[in-house]
Amino acid sequence: MPLHFELVTPEKLVRSEEVYQVVVPGAEGDFGVLANHAPFMATVRDGNLTVYAEEKSQPETIAIRGGFAEVNDKGLTVLAEHAE
Repeated sequence: MPLHFELVTPEKLVRSEEVYQVVVPGAEGDFGVLANHAPFMATVRDGNLTVYAEEKSQPETIAIRGGFAEVNDKGLTVLAEHAE
């Protein structure tokens, strides 16, 4: 079962897609999110999101600055101040 991932900035919805895993640069360390992860919220530090489209695929990195991440029963939403 894939993970629904959204990356949002104040200007726009940057991404909305089904992926295998996302590694997020949390304020207290990086954390990985897969489908059916327990719900939580975390502060995000400046760094790179690492997005795996499929289990053994090459990851894509997306630079972000600050924000929050929320994991709930619908998936992962990263609210970033800026994304490149």
